[in-house]
Formats: sequence, structure tokens, C-alpha cells
Amino acid sequence: MSEVAGDRKPRVLLLYYSYTGQTVKVLDAAEEVLRKRGYLVDRAPIEFTDPKYSVKFSRFPMRRVWPDFFSVLPAQTRGVTGDIRTPEVVRTGGYDLICIGSPTWWDTVSMPLRSFLVSHEARPLLDGTPFAVFVVCRRKWRKNLAGVRKLAEKKGGRFVDSIHFTYPGSELSSMLSLTSYLGSGEYKERYLGVKLPPTNINEEHVEEARRFTARVADKVFGKR
Repeated sequence: MSEVAGDRKPRVLLLYYSYTGQTVKVLDAAEEVLRKRGYLVDRAPIEFTDPKYSVKFSRFPMRRVWPDFFSVLPAQTRGVTGDIRTPEVVRTGGYDLICIGSPTWWDTVSMPLRSFLVSHEARPLLDGTPFAVFVVCRRKWRKNLAGVRKLAEKKGGRFVDSIHFTYPGSELSSMLSLTSYLGSGEYKERYLGVKLPPTNINEEHVEEARRFTARVADKVFGKR
């Protein structure tokens, strides 16, 4: 359990990268739970600014979905980092819990989030601080979660718990559903002649995020 001195309200940071807004949806639910408990909550969205890749991810939907979608695959495979921008709250410190929102890019940690977690800014923020991981993905979540946990622990963070949210469908159908969404900005029932499963975060996921956040808060700050 985290020690919070006196009557000081616990401070929680939501640290994340989100391109389509799906990670934001589960962290919105987390923030709702935390604020209802009277905690102080800050947000730290990571901005992807790397000139080689960021233009493709500066607009949604993607202009050329397949070339844009595949553009980061080689870098993701190699674990490359890129230029990012972070808000001032990551440099103020003093948080009692950090909730890390991590979308999966090609079965692992996204380049923007990885870039922050290996940066010099990450240690003073994470060192000695409990953290929980929220993984949002199409299907593959294990490598993403393991990567975030390893990188955050390397900076001194104390892992508390994790949750992952996946979309239905087979490997092929879920891929087509996601790329259809990336290219159009809306869910379609068919793409390239294939019937598509639903994609993106739904209300069941949101409720699951609320329950998970309550459990994490109980572990860190004690049951209410």
C-alpha cells in the first residue's frame, strides 16, 4: 500500500499515447473512478513528433492506410525510438500512482510510448512509484504488456497490476476491421469483400476498466 502523508489527496497520473482515441476511452473510465474517490488526476498524453513518422500519424483517418500502417513496421521490429513531446506534468513528479495506457503497434509497445519509457524523463517520474498498465490492442497484447512493465521497472517503477482489452475476430478479420477503421474513421461491416467483426473499445470494456481501476486503487491506497 502506498503511503500518502496526512490528509493529502493521492495524486495519479494518466500517462499514454493514443492515435485513434481507444486508449483514451479506457483511461477516461479510470479517471472517472479516481476522481469519484477524491484523488487528484493529471493527464500526460505523449505527442509523436518524429519527422520520419509523425506526419502519417498527425491526421486521422490515415490518408493512405496500408502504406501508412506498414511504415512503422521495420522500426517497431527493431525497437527503434523517435522524437516525442511530453507535457510539463511529467516533470513535476510527486505522483502516488501512474496509469500507463499502451496501444499495441505490430504486437509490441508503440514507438512513442517506448521512446518516453527509455528517456531520461522517465526515471524521476517512475522511480519508486506504483504503476498499472492498460493495454489496448487488436489481438496481441502479451509482448506489449511485458515490454511496458520491463521498461517502467527498469526506471524504478513498482508494478501493481495490468489489464488488456482486445477486439473480436480472427487474425485476418480483425486486421481488416482495424485497417478499415484507420482508413475511414468509422466501423464498416464489410471490407475488401470480407465480413468484419466489431473493432475498438466498447461499453463492456469501459465498465471493465472502471472495475480494474477500483481494484488498483484499493491495492495502492487501501480499500474504501
